[in-house]
Amino acid sequence: MNLATIASLSVGQHLYWRTESVAVHGETLITSWFILGVLGIVSILGNGNLKSIPEGLQNVTEFALEFVRDIAKTQIGEEEHKEWVPFIGTIFLFIFVSNWSGALLPWRVLELPNGELGAPTNDINTTAALALLTSIAYFYAGISKKGISYFKRYVEPAPFLLPINVLEDFTKPLSLCFRLFGNILADELVVGVLLLLVPLLVPVPLMLLGLFTSAIQALVFATLAGAYIGESLEDHH
Repeated sequence: MNLATIASLSVGQHLYWRTESVAVHGETLITSWFILGVLGIVSILGNGNLKSIPEGLQNVTEFALEFVRDIAKTQIGEEEHKEWVPFIGTIFLFIFVSNWSGALLPWRVLELPNGELGAPTNDINTTAALALLTSIAYFYAGISKKGISYFKRYVEPAPFLLPINVLEDFTKPLSLCFRLFGNILADELVVGVLLLLVPLLVPVPLMLLGLFTSAIQALVFATLAGAYIGESLEDHH
């Protein structure tokens, strides 16, 4: 099996949108645009007319902001966390709403010529893109603060650890990608199979558990992203 064959592997059937040189998963783009639209509408409605005493959707948006700010402050530190709140917040909210959309919305009712709609995080390309963005973010954080001396970390505390330190940076995005993809895919498959085999009400406890684990996966991804950025920013002596 050559590299081109490996690169073309995919999980399940997909609705491909093709250009001359690129083929993308149309069903994933559709649901991703829907999620981004929901987040944008909630943000505009919640923050369009800010009040000193929040009410309605402003309560939701302010709670989300404080929650994300706490994650960033805990993982990155008091002094440098503020500039990373938008990045970590975007990652967290996109994954959270995507996961819950897969658990709550009957995507499969909408038929496509090929493939089926589902949570964007049910596509390994989405989780790989999120993991890659996280990798770029922590490299940018470290290099922008320390310059070329950032790469000294690869030979600390001893030069012979260089291969291990390099391998660690390659495994970080892989672990983020496959952890999120595997958990969301497994959850949707289990609930889907049970809905086919047993009456409607039986899978409800599992669906509730799926909502909980979906939220935990979003929290884990955002927390690890913050931890990796914080690690690249901290001073090594």
